[in-house]
Amino acid sequence: MKLKPGIILQYIFFLALGLFLVWWSVKDIDAEKWAEIKHALQEARIFLIIPVFGILLLSHYARALRWRLLMEPMGYHTSKRNTFFAVMVGYLANTAVPRLGEVLKCTILARYEKVPADKLVGTIVQERLIDAFCFAAVLLITLAVQPDLYSRFIDTWFYSNSGAPTTGSSNSKFLIPLIGLAIIALVMGLWMVIKKKSFADLAAALKSLVFRVWQGLTTIRHMKKRKSFVLLTLVIWAGYLGSGYIGFLALQETSHFGFKESLTVLSAGTIGMIVPTPGGIGAYAYFIESTMMVYGLPQSIATAFGWLLWLSQTIIVLIAGCISVILLPVFNKQPKKITVIAD
Repeated sequence: MKLKPGIILQYIFFLALGLFLVWWSVKDIDAEKWAEIKHALQEARIFLIIPVFGILLLSHYARALRWRLLMEPMGYHTSKRNTFFAVMVGYLANTAVPRLGEVLKCTILARYEKVPADKLVGTIVQERLIDAFCFAAVLLITLAVQPDLYSRFIDTWFYSNSGAPTTGSSNSKFLIPLIGLAIIALVMGLWMVIKKKSFADLAAALKSLVFRVWQGLTTIRHMKKRKSFVLLTLVIWAGYLGSGYIGFLALQETSHFGFKESLTVLSAGTIGMIVPTPGGIGAYAYFIESTMMVYGLPQSIATAFGWLLWLSQTIIVLIAGCISVILLPVFNKQPKKITVIAD
């Protein structure tokens, strides 16, 4: 398959963005802070990475089972083993090229289970819509249990080092929403100019987007195993939450944090993974570091914690993904026929 220049440029851009965030997160760390990072990692309870691996593997397996449920209404019943392998290979591909894994896992499952790949693309879109809804719910819960969190972010990001408000900081709490609205307006404007669209076309596109989102979310109502789908979704996000909580216990400096802070880390980490850098490099650790500094954690320890979480997640993807690549042909020596569920 020939790669288009636009795709190559997009990959280079997001790889550069990830490397830039890596540099940005460590640019102010001097020799003393590097010594603190080294000491924190040397004293870390590395053995806790084992339960983190187990929790994340369970979460990934639950995602594979949930994906199978999205296929069943179409009449396809894939094996749990191959579906899990495909999910892990997809994650492995994402560590190299952002979003490649979404396509690759569909291709792999289509090959070994003989399910039409084009049928699987729709299930991926449904998964993303449901995950977006779950992330919004996690973010709302995070803010609900910590009502002052938003103000603390503002204080940390817009106050000077002396602790006194910077110029205009009295209105700084409105700055982030205004910046967000400005970015949205800019994107919409560029879309209209490039595509030569009118405001009527924009309204129609937004209406279609809202309809697709609603349609994707309401598909759960038509499932025969709705309770299983909801339970698996809870297991997926509980796994992410639990891995962050155990991560706190790995460092002495973060061992006093609990459930509320784990929710914040989950929210920040999800945002870091949404940024399409290869494997979340740079972005994930940067957002975790910035978040933990809001709780008063020194930059050196916040940096160590962010990279520790990112490394633990990346290592499990690399190991399980490579094993899945090896085992897929081993367990699928005989060609399979399409397995269809009778109505």
